Amino acid sequence: MDFCILLDCHFNDLKLGETSAKTAQKKVLSLVNDYEDGKWRYSKFQDFIWDNIAETSLSQRERESLGEKPSSLLRAAARNLRLTDKEGDIGRGSELAEIVLYGIMKHQFAALPVVPKIFYKQNSQDNAKGADSVHIVVNDDDFSIWFGEAKFYTSIEDARLASIISSVENSLQTAKLKKENSIITNVCDLDDLCLDPGLTQRIKNALSNQQSIDGLKPKLNIPILMLHECAITNAATVFSDEYRAQILEFHQQRAMSYIRKQIEQLSEKIHLYAEIKFHIILFPVPQKAPIVDKFVSRVEFLRDE
Repeated sequence: MDFCILLDCHFNDLKLGETSAKTAQKKVLSLVNDYEDGKWRYSKFQDFIWDNIAETSLSQRERESLGEKPSSLLRAAARNLRLTDKEGDIGRGSELAEIVLYGIMKHQFAALPVVPKIFYKQNSQDNAKGADSVHIVVNDDDFSIWFGEAKFYTSIEDARLASIISSVENSLQTAKLKKENSIITNVCDLDDLCLDPGLTQRIKNALSNQQSIDGLKPKLNIPILMLHECAITNAATVFSDEYRAQILEFHQQRAMSYIRKQIEQLSEKIHLYAEIKFHIILFPVPQKAPIVDKFVSRVEFLRDE
């Protein structure tokens, strides 16, 4: 992944004066794009979106069938988008953010996509609810489950953080988790990942609705992408040490504020909250509108070809 990582650590390692058992399972990842000729590299960011769009817009079998046809792959992916990014301020950028999260999950966490969410949202409204991304990470003969949240905001000040926490709380309700698990086990993508058959069966057993959701909580990871408009990024013209230091300080402060608020609101509401791992992912852009407009324009062009 060709973006600079400013921060990748456990929240407690930041030594911000707030450490406890409830913060121990929280991690922070800060990513930034660079500059060229005095401008933020919009084209590089757009390339990342389109290089990863198939992971969330097409099923495993579709990707394999079109693997040697990159142009056909992009057209098929574009046609599966709902284009909610054309809607009002709340919806704009939502699909784009989901794609960015899938790319980060693939390249940063070596995650396997087991439910391409945009594909299933397009093809079955029953499956449209729930996490914005669903992945499995395999470590030797063990695994973890990742249910992601992806947001693209013009600001990540405190007023915005409340809506993210509400979305996370909703996704962690037992009924929602079991629904998500049933989607994973009922689609064919898990079987198409070419995992060890014994591991695949253990994953299915763990996700079975016959099992208590409590047993899954220690394996549960919630990556929360906050793709956000940033005045610091918009004002900069060079990828300098000063810029990196400013973003690092800003992201530490925002991560601390978010984690504090999430603990306050969810730690007593969500059973076994301390067992769940949360990954706060922050990525600044100079302006949201040009990115979404360019994305929508290219999607429409490909869909009309």
